[in-house]
Amino acid sequence: MAAMSPAFKTVAVVGKSDATVLPDKLDQVMAVLREHGATVLMDKRTAEASRTPPDEALDLERLPERADLAIVVGGDGTLLSCTRLMVAHGVPLIGVNLGRLGFLTDIPAGEVAEQLSPVLRGHYEREERLMLASRVSRAGQEVVATHAMNDVVVSRGSSGSMIEFAVHVDGEFIYSLRADGVIAASPTGTTAYALSAGGPVLHPCLAAIALVPISPHTLSNRPIVLPGDRRIDIVLVRGQGACANFDVQESFELEPGDVVGVAAAAKPAVLLHPPGYSYFSMLRTKLRWNERNA
Repeated sequence: MAAMSPAFKTVAVVGKSDATVLPDKLDQVMAVLREHGATVLMDKRTAEASRTPPDEALDLERLPERADLAIVVGGDGTLLSCTRLMVAHGVPLIGVNLGRLGFLTDIPAGEVAEQLSPVLRGHYEREERLMLASRVSRAGQEVVATHAMNDVVVSRGSSGSMIEFAVHVDGEFIYSLRADGVIAASPTGTTAYALSAGGPVLHPCLAAIALVPISPHTLSNRPIVLPGDRRIDIVLVRGQGACANFDVQESFELEPGDVVGVAAAAKPAVLLHPPGYSYFSMLRTKLRWNERNA
């Protein structure tokens, strides 16, 4: 039987290398991609875990230059890491969930063929998600520049003491606070750490950033949602061992006077969902909104 013409001719497959079921799921993904006639690229670690060899194994950093689509086989953390890599090249992503909650990895591990095939034929829901651009400045010099899909977190160190920081928005002083830290979350990230810290859930179509204190000393200090075109600067006033964390993928130890800047990135992340995807249905399932209390 002749291979079908794929909507995406070259597909990158990235897997979570320590997942015990990864080889089985890669076999299923590869079978669907071969059926649709797609050229398959893998990073070298994923290729080592795959029983079915790809057309080419490359360094992970080279995949965005070549791919029309990225399929992530793993959990949300794997997809976050891959998105940070793919966003500059505008490569859309779709996830096969091998993790637990799976807010971002839509395709259940047991439904790979049924849900991935329509996407490869061009039937999918396309969604843009705001990314965060962040930088750390020390003595007026930029020392870190990176992106985050979920959040940028400024938090206390291992000593356990609260930190003190000041928040400015577009250069205007907003407040100073003693707390365990503060989270600047994208709408995507409002169902992650920010949610457990008492922040609101923002619909992913919003261009907004949620600023959520972590265990503030002043109980009147509450989360605030800012327009996505505002620039947030978090200035560390004092705090031994405090650090800035980006999507739990990168961290940087801060010194008093350091400024952590957060703003919307120039390019959004692009996620593809199988036909029939519903954000609210996903929330009902993942947050168990459809369960009644006994």
